[in-house]
Amino acid sequence: MKHYHVPAVSIALIHNGEIEWTKVYGYLGADAVKKADEFTLFQAASISKAVAAIAALQLVEQNEIDLDEDVNTYLKTWKIKNSLTVHGFNGYAQTEELPTLIQILNGEKPANSPAVISDLVPGSVWRYSGGGYVLMQQLLEDVTGSEFPTLMQRSVLSSIGMNRSTFELALPFLWPEQASIGHDSSGKKISGNWHRYPESAAAGLWTTPTDLARYLIAIQKSLRGGSKQVLSKQMTEKMLTKHLGDWGLGPALYGDNDSLVFGHTGGNEGYRCLSFSYAYSGEGVVIMTNGNDGMDLIMEIKERREKVFDPDHRLDEHINKYSSPNE
Repeated sequence: MKHYHVPAVSIALIHNGEIEWTKVYGYLGADAVKKADEFTLFQAASISKAVAAIAALQLVEQNEIDLDEDVNTYLKTWKIKNSLTVHGFNGYAQTEELPTLIQILNGEKPANSPAVISDLVPGSVWRYSGGGYVLMQQLLEDVTGSEFPTLMQRSVLSSIGMNRSTFELALPFLWPEQASIGHDSSGKKISGNWHRYPESAAAGLWTTPTDLARYLIAIQKSLRGGSKQVLSKQMTEKMLTKHLGDWGLGPALYGDNDSLVFGHTGGNEGYRCLSFSYAYSGEGVVIMTNGNDGMDLIMEIKERREKVFDPDHRLDEHINKYSSPNE
């Protein structure tokens, strides 16, 4: 941890469809006196996308939206031109003015990312797009009439039992005292402790490894048809079907049939994390850190635990392929 300038690392291991154990090491920050524990919050970064996708798929099941319909059919407050792309987001320091979702979509100040545009025929080629999730966030708000954090709390987080998770920009009362502080690659604290991400669906989830493990287990159960906690078995199968590239409707996918793996990596400024699960065997792992070099540490931990959750090294290529800063 010291070598990678990562003050804290938190781990949850899933075995046979249950959280077998959790381990937490280090402190909330490099200069903090308070130790991190299983309740310590981390930014999930792009893992937010996989969790947020569930809300959209729930609306599909409720016949509120159609996955093959032009999104402009459902968008009320903003329309996309040429019927998309922004790879990632830098977030906003505590002292910086936050843009609205519309300003982010238009690339207007104070947004620090370009406009969300569509420069390819939808479905013609795969491309990683954080901007697509900002568009989805706006669509969900327009269709439901609810603010995105409220919708996610009601329809996904509470349903799964992710009680230490939120998409709110401002952490709930007392939660900031239990949040880990982000650090750059030199171990220096991020200004203001962490950046804020109004692009909530793409990068805005605060959570713990335990809560993300609950999310993975909920998907495992839905896939077996043993739970409709969040999605039906049929919709879960659709979510975990490879479309373009090695991606489903939200999570990244690797392998096939009984060896199918789903999950996501994440990289916000000052945070790196990993969330992966075998779809059918009930195994999985979540590792979260509060340092920009945390993915290197995560890979070391993974290698040491591979006999438990990855005996054939099947995740190595997948993790390396989809791990990038500020996804």
